[in-house]
Amino acid sequence: MGFARACSVALVGVEGVVVEVQADLEPGVAAFTLVGLPDKSLSESRDRVRAAVVNSGGEWPQKKLTVGLSPASVPKSGSGFDLAVAVSVLGAAERIEPRAIADLVLIGELGLDGRVRPVRGILPAVLAAAEAGYHQVVVPEQTAGEASLVPGISVLGVRSLRQLIAVLTGEPVPDEPTVTEEGRPDPMLAGLMVPGAGVGTGLAPGSGQRDAHCPDLADVAGQQGARTALEVAAAGGHHLLLQGPPGAGKTMLAERLPALLPPLTRQESVEVTAVHSVAGILPPGEPLVRTAPYCAPHHSATMQSLVGGGNGLARPGAVSLAHKGVLFLDEAPEFSGKALDALRQPLESGQVVIARSAGVVRLPARFLMVLAANPCPCGRHTLQGAGCECPPSAVRRYQSRLSGPLLDRVDLRVEVQPVHRADLMGQGGRGESTAVVAGRIVEARSRSAERLAGTPWAVNSEVPGHELRTRWVTAPGALDAAERDLERGLLTARGLDRVLRVAWTVADLAGRDRPDGRDVGLALELRTGIGRGAGATVGGIS
Repeated sequence: MGFARACSVALVGVEGVVVEVQADLEPGVAAFTLVGLPDKSLSESRDRVRAAVVNSGGEWPQKKLTVGLSPASVPKSGSGFDLAVAVSVLGAAERIEPRAIADLVLIGELGLDGRVRPVRGILPAVLAAAEAGYHQVVVPEQTAGEASLVPGISVLGVRSLRQLIAVLTGEPVPDEPTVTEEGRPDPMLAGLMVPGAGVGTGLAPGSGQRDAHCPDLADVAGQQGARTALEVAAAGGHHLLLQGPPGAGKTMLAERLPALLPPLTRQESVEVTAVHSVAGILPPGEPLVRTAPYCAPHHSATMQSLVGGGNGLARPGAVSLAHKGVLFLDEAPEFSGKALDALRQPLESGQVVIARSAGVVRLPARFLMVLAANPCPCGRHTLQGAGCECPPSAVRRYQSRLSGPLLDRVDLRVEVQPVHRADLMGQGGRGESTAVVAGRIVEARSRSAERLAGTPWAVNSEVPGHELRTRWVTAPGALDAAERDLERGLLTARGLDRVLRVAWTVADLAGRDRPDGRDVGLALELRTGIGRGAGATVGGIS
């Protein structure tokens, strides 16, 4: 009787569970049994592994073979267990020393010819192995860079099962030539990029660095008030609603917001990369995402595509793909009310918890949301002499598609006015560039980071209102106008807390130690759209 074990990782969302792959050989009729709650694609590994072992020069054991995946109660899916199954079988057949693979984590799909093909989710899988105390992993050669992002892990990238057997047995490692013709895409990378999974995302080859040709804020003509709101949103992580007629520049402003956000920290980059790796939209050759992602789904998107879902265990949706970045919902009233209201929970908690019969999945969703909306179905309601023919009932019905509870979670609400001829023709002067505004945002974030050091919050939008009212107080009398609006019913209790957060961001941009009446006045104006005459200044814009 022969027995051997190796390890692999089962992913549940972006969290991993180390799975022990056990192979047992006993005398009897030749058969291959796979147990341990495998799905259809994993059950098919029996044929893939057998063909891969034979085509790699190995001998398939003609005995009763049982492969168990432990713990058996954890659902297991995908083809990433192939490599661990093959190695454990070879260990049980004494082709490989069983002790050499007992604490080895192997992740990869096997082709029938023995080549090791890459799979999605390598980074979160290796992170789970490291947290469980493992120190050695074997992954496909194409994903070795992604696995190496995890510190303290020894990574071996292999191209074929034949190479791995040679490494484990101390034999000369054969050279596996590539079969890809020059100028043609590598078919081995087909498992990494899932067609359609990344529609609407801003990740593309070259996303590891800031694109020199990315849209610049200086391209936006006029719109000083909206530019101010954009700067405040980026500095404090505040959600933003841009409302105005078509062609006023709402989409242009939203597309330039990701470039205003500071580069991701190392921890944030790993979190974002893990989500995109699981979703299958991580560009090959770009193992680490360093800039804020941008996700702009079409208004026909379903609730599952926004917050996550799918058959079996849920997969990341748009809110998770926009983690640590920007989620832009253009034509927001055209989205279904059910899909929009599903955003309320991740907006508050920064994560999505999806319960399915196969299990519960927890996905990160700390994003900056930007909504863009027209004033009416035809978009001409606020334009003088534009000939809007929408009846008042249609206008009210259109505007009510954004529910009150959802809008109450939006800190900044800006009316984007039509561009004046002088601004459009350049007679009003060119606005500040993205680099200039981004520099002020970095300084503001450094001030808030210094103030929030030692707390679980990173930006002003995450700080609870109780802390802002008790731990970090405003200047005397600064909240008088906000308190009056609360008494009149113009603000809710949540709205007052969000005004406080925005006021702190305005103070950080202005270089003040704490907000005064001008900062609170601008915060109220940005939330209610009612001019306060506070005279607060952000970035030189009064």
